Amino acid sequence: MGRLIPKRFAKPVLLTAAALLIVLAATSGIALLPPGDGANVQLVDCAKGASLSRASADMKRKGIIRSSTALVLLARFKGVDNQVQAGTYRLTDAMSLAEILRKLVAGEIYAYRFAVPEGYSIFQLAELLDSRRIHAKADFLAACTDRALLREFGITATSVEGYLFPATYNITPGMKPVDTVRMMVRQFEKTCENQFSPALAKRGDARHRLVTLASIVEKEAVDPKERPLIASVFYNRLGKGMRLQSDPTAVYGLRPFAGKISGEDVRRSSPYNTYRIHGLPPGPIGNPGAGALQAVLAPQNTPYYYFVARNDGTHFFSTTLDQHNMAVTKYLKSKGRERLESGAVPGYRNDHPSVTGGR
Repeated sequence: MGRLIPKRFAKPVLLTAAALLIVLAATSGIALLPPGDGANVQLVDCAKGASLSRASADMKRKGIIRSSTALVLLARFKGVDNQVQAGTYRLTDAMSLAEILRKLVAGEIYAYRFAVPEGYSIFQLAELLDSRRIHAKADFLAACTDRALLREFGITATSVEGYLFPATYNITPGMKPVDTVRMMVRQFEKTCENQFSPALAKRGDARHRLVTLASIVEKEAVDPKERPLIASVFYNRLGKGMRLQSDPTAVYGLRPFAGKISGEDVRRSSPYNTYRIHGLPPGPIGNPGAGALQAVLAPQNTPYYYFVARNDGTHFFSTTLDQHNMAVTKYLKSKGRERLESGAVPGYRNDHPSVTGGR
């Protein structure tokens, strides 16, 4: 930003500011002291293009500083009155004027740190954001289906499900839900470009199918090392025309998957329920992390078509239905869990679902 004061007047002004500070210290030194012990915590906005005097007046009004004039004069004395960064700051009444000014100039903007866990769906994220009073649940879900944003990122689905990359984000109080969603999708795009190019960097239906499968792998896998194995099972089943019969897909949009489903879940009519539909669901059932995305890009080469939870965070993988049923009896029936039945897939008599224990 250019100087507001001609150079020939700059030195006299600085001297005047210094003189005023001396006068303030001599006549009312208390104005330079913090007004409290830190119990008063406030968020203060420094709007872009606004003067420091406006922000300092707000601080004075909220009890963060004793004198708005003292802060402005200190900034002028240090020559940083035009260097304050726009943003929202978290300040307390125990901070000195110098400390407050340092934060404003350094741009130490206050933000909510929010982590997107691997595999969480947009519904789970909406609940989490709402519980932390960052964004209202309904507003966040509305942003996730914003058509303009979907067009912006070339997402042909009805929501951004699958494209909110699991990472830790700084969300400032002034951000709208659509800004938060955009930031998460941009992180997905950046990660794909840097780590998975060109397989995931190119937008379109092929990428959407990969992300959809990765979201299922993410939900099924408890042990990260099993992701490539689980991906291989689904690829093998798809190649044979078998239903994926993945437990987490049966409850998508109904409730978070917690490792168990019921017969009613299996029979529920839903475009996402892979016990009822052939092939992949129309879109992701959660937001996969880099590990799950890598697993569907480079699945392990196996003969497996089934897997069952061993109740220790890992799975037993089988090639044939007989092997799978024996594993179900060993690991699930012995634990008092009932094996779920599903309709037969053409060409595969008595084809029972893979029974999983994902998260």
